[in-house]
Amino acid sequence: MSIRAAFIKTPLLAALATAALTFTAAASASDNTPGYANGGDAAPSAAAMTADLVLARPIGFGATILGSIVFVVALPFELLSGNVSAPARKLVVEPARYTFTRPLGEDVN
Repeated sequence: MSIRAAFIKTPLLAALATAALTFTAAASASDNTPGYANGGDAAPSAAAMTADLVLARPIGFGATILGSIVFVVALPFELLSGNVSAPARKLVVEPARYTFTRPLGEDVN
């Protein structure tokens, strides 16, 4: 393996490890919003579930990755201002919850 290949793999592995930790934390967070999985409205249609699986989940996954990257880039400035939790929640946690913890087909109209 060349030195250049090693330098390319290191940031990629760091990004993958960060993403894995972020997704694990977001998936373990409880989401107490009402919905069909919590005894709320009737289950969504098959078309809504398919649209969620094919369109909304991949877009949510991309938003989670992009938000994580933006958060890491902005982190030094957030640390200086003392405001880390709000950007973390908006850029990482909310897209991850939308993608990984929401019941299939919910909130897709």
